[in-house]
Amino acid sequence: MKNNLNSLKVVLIIFFLFSVILPLLNIFSYIDFAALDKFMSNALLKKAIANSVFYSTVSAVISISLGFWFAYMILRTKIRYKELFIALFAVPMLIPSISHGMGLIVIFGTNGFLANFFNWQESIYGSIGIVVGSLLYSFPVAFLMILDVLKYEDGSVYEAADVLGISKFKQIKDITIPFLVKPLITVFFAVFTMIITDYGVPLIVGGKTITLPVLMYQEVAGLLNFSKGAIIGAVLLIPAIIAFVLDSVINNSKNSNKIITPINVVNNKARDYFAYGSISIGLMCLLAPIFVFIPLSLMRKYPFDLAFTLNNVVNTFNLNGLNYLINSLVIALVVACIGTIGAFINAYLTVRVRSKLSLVLHLSTIISLAIPGIVLGLAYILFFKGSIIYGTLTILIVVNTVHFFASPYLMIYNVFGKMNGDIENTAFILGISRFKVIKDVIIPQVKGTLYEMFSYYFVNCMMTISAVVFLSNTSTKPIALLIPQFEGQMMLECAAFVSVIILVTNIFMKVLIAFLKHRGEKDVE
Repeated sequence: MKNNLNSLKVVLIIFFLFSVILPLLNIFSYIDFAALDKFMSNALLKKAIANSVFYSTVSAVISISLGFWFAYMILRTKIRYKELFIALFAVPMLIPSISHGMGLIVIFGTNGFLANFFNWQESIYGSIGIVVGSLLYSFPVAFLMILDVLKYEDGSVYEAADVLGISKFKQIKDITIPFLVKPLITVFFAVFTMIITDYGVPLIVGGKTITLPVLMYQEVAGLLNFSKGAIIGAVLLIPAIIAFVLDSVINNSKNSNKIITPINVVNNKARDYFAYGSISIGLMCLLAPIFVFIPLSLMRKYPFDLAFTLNNVVNTFNLNGLNYLINSLVIALVVACIGTIGAFINAYLTVRVRSKLSLVLHLSTIISLAIPGIVLGLAYILFFKGSIIYGTLTILIVVNTVHFFASPYLMIYNVFGKMNGDIENTAFILGISRFKVIKDVIIPQVKGTLYEMFSYYFVNCMMTISAVVFLSNTSTKPIALLIPQFEGQMMLECAAFVSVIILVTNIFMKVLIAFLKHRGEKDVE
């Protein structure tokens, strides 16, 4: 039996070899090294690199600062509805980054709601648009990562500080901040990588300010210059690889055996009212560029004719919107099913069936964490061009499965690592098959995690643009790609309606998963 499972490990390693490693290495074969020096000294490329690094750094620092502020407000106060606030802060993760940029245009653009109301002359296009749009896009990730770290802070240190009469400000400075230093490095590079590899926000609100992903998009999609695209793709891999290495080193150095004492939060009405006010303002700023799509999608022609109409709904579906929605649903559902099962099998083989191949399989699985979607999309177009799956839904399913595989895998990997290691040995002694142990013992214990994995896959597949922009055609196009298409045709109302469709679909999936998890927990009780 164990030999069969090792054979399965080999099959999975070969799969990742052909779906991740070889396509990635193949990118370098398209680099024209004779023209490399000339292109690297190109003023436009240098400007794109400088812009990307600068705006990504500024956006990441602001995003992390605000993420810490709101995570602290939620965990270190006695406000009510904490779970609701956390869910609302995560809503921006349910739409493509390009939608955030479009929301900023609708509110702050030349003819935006607030720009017209206050008669503002300042333009949202350019530097400020990239920073604000990137902030809206990346904040939920920074917030949730910091929230998760703060949950596991030891309260006994704060109890001792209170006894010694140390002020709250000094506690934050001398206890909280040092505790967060290592995790914040991981958070920074995760957020920085998200922003520097995103082309949705700068494409919409960047104006004349060029960034690396936008330059790559122009070279590959616009000019079919794969050599220059490959060079830019290689450059974009650098921050992602740094983030991957740092995350691995920091996570491996964590002490998971430490007993955590919950932090005692004292009553303080003034503090709690301040927290309510801060969170309300934060949510208003965060959600306004999203929910503005609802009225916009029902207007005749913004800002000239604000009359109610359903023409945008009709126009969207007349322009193949329904077919593209079906494409997205098929891709999302198939990827969620295959990906969840695949991640479960991978993690089980890695953690519960130890062998010399376990480490190789683990590294093969998590390597996709270091590959930005736009780079993986380019790798696939270069590696699979002319193959039987090129130009079909199959390649979109494969690229999405691989692109998002590592996070669900790590979810279940960590759960398996905490389970009793003697389950299978005990079952073997009793003559119970491994399959029956997995079906009757393992799966019931990890059902909640499996639901979360499915949800993660589905939501990300519905809204991803970067990984599929180079691979789709008129018959396989996912609905998210209609947003830049409509925006480029000055059909903002239709683009807003597409954003609403994606948002509503993802919210429905999140609610459904929450219901299934709650029902599962009640059944266990």
